[in-house]
Amino acid sequence: MTSTSTPPGLARFNVLEEHAAAAALREACASTAWVRHLLAGRPYATPEALGAASDAATAELTAADLAEAMAGHPPIGRPKPGDPTSAREQAGMAGAADALRAEMLELNLAYQERFGHVFLICATGRSGEEMRNALRARIGNSPEREREIVRTELGKINRIRLARLVEEDA
Repeated sequence: MTSTSTPPGLARFNVLEEHAAAAALREACASTAWVRHLLAGRPYATPEALGAASDAATAELTAADLAEAMAGHPPIGRPKPGDPTSAREQAGMAGAADALRAEMLELNLAYQERFGHVFLICATGRSGEEMRNALRARIGNSPEREREIVRTELGKINRIRLARLVEEDA
């Protein structure tokens, strides 16, 4: 493949009917504003252009948009049943000891009470201990500081999910 050709997965995404493209994007991020922004930018010449559009859309999300996006994410340590994406992303918790799982549940609940939403972290490649340590460190943040960290983490998650969407061969 030459550097000027569009990868097959991205080419397929570019020509999906709008409702199908929107559904695929909602699997990556539950924010309606983010989905609309990415739909409006089609077609994308490269995966990098799609990623840049995602970053721009994530940067523009309001507090309500962020809340909508976070509502689509299960708590760390409790992936959505039957959802291979959340199970894959949270694999670092899969083999965690019972004590770590119990601590994560307690910390998740305290975090959710403090901030009003799930603890969001790009869990891909992180161990259960790393996620717990991040949660411990972040629970003391101001709501404003935490919102910006959440925005950064959401951007990382969105990029990973978009890459999987457009790199798939089928």
